Amino acid sequence: MQKITVFEVAASAGVSLATVDRVLNGRKGVRPETIVRVRAAVDRLGFRRDAFAAGLATQRLERYLFLLPARGTNSFINTLHDTVARAASVMADQRVSLRVMDYVAFDDASLASLLGTVDPEAFDGVAVVAVDAPAVRHEIDRLVEREIPIVTLVSDVSPSRRSLFLGIDNRAAGRVAASLIGRMAQARQAGSGRGGVGIIVGQMTLNDHADRRLGFEQVMRREFPGLSLLPVVEGLDDSAVSGPLAARMFAEHPDMVGLYSAGAGNRGIIAALRANAAAQGTPHVDGPIVVAHELTAHARDALLSGTFTAVLHQDQEQEVENAIAALRSVTRATPGFNPKPVRMQIFLRDNVP
Repeated sequence: MQKITVFEVAASAGVSLATVDRVLNGRKGVRPETIVRVRAAVDRLGFRRDAFAAGLATQRLERYLFLLPARGTNSFINTLHDTVARAASVMADQRVSLRVMDYVAFDDASLASLLGTVDPEAFDGVAVVAVDAPAVRHEIDRLVEREIPIVTLVSDVSPSRRSLFLGIDNRAAGRVAASLIGRMAQARQAGSGRGGVGIIVGQMTLNDHADRRLGFEQVMRREFPGLSLLPVVEGLDDSAVSGPLAARMFAEHPDMVGLYSAGAGNRGIIAALRANAAAQGTPHVDGPIVVAHELTAHARDALLSGTFTAVLHQDQEQEVENAIAALRSVTRATPGFNPKPVRMQIFLRDNVP
């Protein structure tokens, strides 16, 4: 019989791997109703931790590789590294090995070179935060030809022979950002809907940022023609770059009513927004309507202070779990894995956790 895994318990109970691990090990930090749900899934599936552990010696080690941008000032990427590390700890007792290698952020040559070093004999599958570039597509296709399954997460590369993309619908995220800014601008201006709207991406070589921009511009041009779209600028997900770019926007476009931060580097944008509010002598809530991505500690503070209007957030833990499950389904020759869509949450000051 096939061994029941903690991943299957997590899926059945509708919780994360980390939550299952805490329940199985009797650790604190889990709500009573969640404990009941996990234990019910354990009983329903017939999961037996001791029996599973006893059979480890006869099981083959599953080896998966995550290729991520290097740690740095990008809080989202740093958290993604941490999420994979936690998953590696949880999956270790199932003889599943998760390894991380990193490349220079935004650098397609760095990622293509790293993909080129992957030994098909050393790994059963690869998950990669992709840069959309020909060299990267070539290396992904080369690995697939050598029967190494590839999934992309957070940012895709297309077209390629990768098996799945696991992330939010980024074009929809851009449309949501445009609807929020456009409607709020109209309400603030009694329906006139006039003024400039800026957008700062990380870099357009990232498929997710390009899709967010496209969705944003589609809605803005179709539904809010009175708002003027400013030229897109690239902040490289770096606060030292994005901050001065935002400050220049405010100085050059005093009629600016909205800003969409489609990437990272939000600390610099927050500083520029606060400096602009101080120079104008107005409260943060009277400044531009700002929609950003990822509920980091800095974004949370900006929401609570009124500096940010809304934050669109994606569940990184779900993305990592989906990547592991997708790769394992291929390794085990059990096709038909259909991951649940990655949730995109909308946070305002009123519902920030």
